[in-house]
Amino acid sequence: MNRQLSFFWVCIGVLLVSGCTGTQNSHQQVATVTKSHGAIIRGDSTTKEIALIFTGDEFADGGTVILETLRKHKIQASFFFTGNFYRNENFKALIQQLKQEGHYLGAHSDRHLLYCDWERRDSLLVSKEEFQKDLLDNYAEMEKFGIEAADALYFLPPYEWYNDSISQWTEQMGFRLINYTPGTLSHADYTSPEMTNYRSSEAILSSIYDCEKQNGMEGFLLLSHIGVTDRRQDKFYHKLDDLILRLESRGYTFKKMDKFLKEG
Repeated sequence: MNRQLSFFWVCIGVLLVSGCTGTQNSHQQVATVTKSHGAIIRGDSTTKEIALIFTGDEFADGGTVILETLRKHKIQASFFFTGNFYRNENFKALIQQLKQEGHYLGAHSDRHLLYCDWERRDSLLVSKEEFQKDLLDNYAEMEKFGIEAADALYFLPPYEWYNDSISQWTEQMGFRLINYTPGTLSHADYTSPEMTNYRSSEAILSSIYDCEKQNGMEGFLLLSHIGVTDRRQDKFYHKLDDLILRLESRGYTFKKMDKFLKEG
């Protein structure tokens, strides 16, 4: 309990410092990002920059492939893991490698909680206290890898599902809620054939290319998963190399979150 309270005050300190020193960046952010229910869902739509985002909870089978592909293209990406992921001994070496190579490591909740009802979004399934404790527990696990709260202010909600209350609570704790940019099927790479919402890797890739061709993807937060169930044999991360090549040929560059949103 003492450690949690201590960590909470560290977070409050981060919020106060950000408020005192980040006024100019805050004004820039309002002018260049898109928000939904209080969370940033798109960066600067006037620049051809994309943030590649990977989330993880139970699985990490794509870790090696993703890391090697990013290394090949000299790209830094952003990884948001649950406390379950950070605690998993089988994932420890991967996390350390990601950190060593300069990728952004952030929080995705400790226990991968569902915050609000799927049908009634304004109906919360957790209390403010439960939310705060779960998020702080996530950051406590990150701290074991030398990831300080001040270096990981961006938080991606579990299930990529949240509401205005979650956004407000996140901000009150000194963090910034983000989510993926809608318009593609990239987030459906977790689906398996028995699911009604299953999407093949080719369908996902096509949705990204169609989105870029029709509307452009400037400022996109493009989310997929670092690992998925074995019930899905068609792993989307094997398409990452083709995806990067295609988008690079269209003039896009890739940045990790702290550089992508241009906040200190």
